[in-house]
Amino acid sequence: MAGRNGRTVRDLRRANRTAVLQRLYFDGPLSRFELGPATGLSSGSVSNVVADLVADGLVEEAGSVDSDGGRPRTLLRVAPHSGHMIGVDVGETRVRVELFDLTLTELARVERPLEQQGYDVEVIVGHIRDGIAEVLATEGASPELLLGVGVGVPGIVEHTADRGALVHGQTIGWDAVPLEELLRTGCQLPESVRYFIDNGAKTLGQAEMWFGAGRGADNAVVVLFGSGVGACLVTAEVEHGRAVEWGHLTVRVRGRRCRCGALGCLEAYAGAESLLARWREEGGRPAEGTDEETALTAMLAAAYPPEGTEPDPVALAVLEETAEYLGAGLSDLINLFQPERILIGGWAGLQLGARFLPAVRRYATTYALRHPAEQVTIDLGRLGPDAVTVGAAILPLADFFSRGGRRAEPAPEDRLPAWRAALEERAPR
Repeated sequence: MAGRNGRTVRDLRRANRTAVLQRLYFDGPLSRFELGPATGLSSGSVSNVVADLVADGLVEEAGSVDSDGGRPRTLLRVAPHSGHMIGVDVGETRVRVELFDLTLTELARVERPLEQQGYDVEVIVGHIRDGIAEVLATEGASPELLLGVGVGVPGIVEHTADRGALVHGQTIGWDAVPLEELLRTGCQLPESVRYFIDNGAKTLGQAEMWFGAGRGADNAVVVLFGSGVGACLVTAEVEHGRAVEWGHLTVRVRGRRCRCGALGCLEAYAGAESLLARWREEGGRPAEGTDEETALTAMLAAAYPPEGTEPDPVALAVLEETAEYLGAGLSDLINLFQPERILIGGWAGLQLGARFLPAVRRYATTYALRHPAEQVTIDLGRLGPDAVTVGAAILPLADFFSRGGRRAEPAPEDRLPAWRAALEERAPR
């Protein structure tokens, strides 16, 4: 039975379960007494919901605390091993697959380097498939406990009703790749396990906003700086973030050709791949056969050598120019979205940030309008190079919360008869 606002008793129960689960997840352990004001629920509703969650194995006792003049209050927490998530990062240099428990503690990981095959779709799907099987086997985890598999990918992700997630990755040669369909065919997981595929910058943003330097901000931009460049915008209207193709903003008319084929994109100047290419063009000599991460480390060492050693002037000049381009790109984000915080992440962003973050800040505030520039802080992300994988695992976790901790909706043949469902709707909370 639906109320005036269209919500049924079942909807209210799901919302109450979600409220209790999330408070315990982010602020726990908490007592039943503390859960009331934290969730806005009555003591009776809290008791009913907690009993339900304990019966489902999602919540467990975690000790007790003394109360004023009464008996000790039992503390409650989310049970870590009541579910698992898998996060996948399809990165520029490797595919990383990690298995997490319900509290996002890493249980197992696998990394597969991307070499000559690059972004060959079959190779990527094979790495993901084998990685999922390996992390489950390493931990001895049951696939039935999986809440889902989250995957962060480069490019634009289109969600369709008939084929699932399609990936449009112009810079990597993917044109409407049906990645979700391919994973369902290639991975030996129960049919009930869902795949959540989204842009890698968005999963990075999700992780930093939930657990990193973005916590507490209502309006933030999280920048992914690797071989290429991307960003995730989080506002009150876009709570879970929206990926923006910031790397393909034109910063120089008729400038360098970008991986996407256009001229003058920010990525053609600030991405690690182009940064290293510019160093080579000017005479820089990273060791032959090294991957991008190793080559960027060598470039930094050349530009910022130990005290008493002369720096490589070419490497230093390229890095200083990159800092200006990156700062100018951030100024556009400041002017367009007026965020409270800008966070820089990604493997290249974290490598470079410690060296030239002050210069990036200076250029960003120089190029931006004064008022929004005075309101923003620019810092490094806190979650390190695994942030994309953590954010990918958050995608099934957020879905799990939205369903009140229910693993999946029942199949049509398993649903209650109409008369029984009506009684359930009328039952007290």
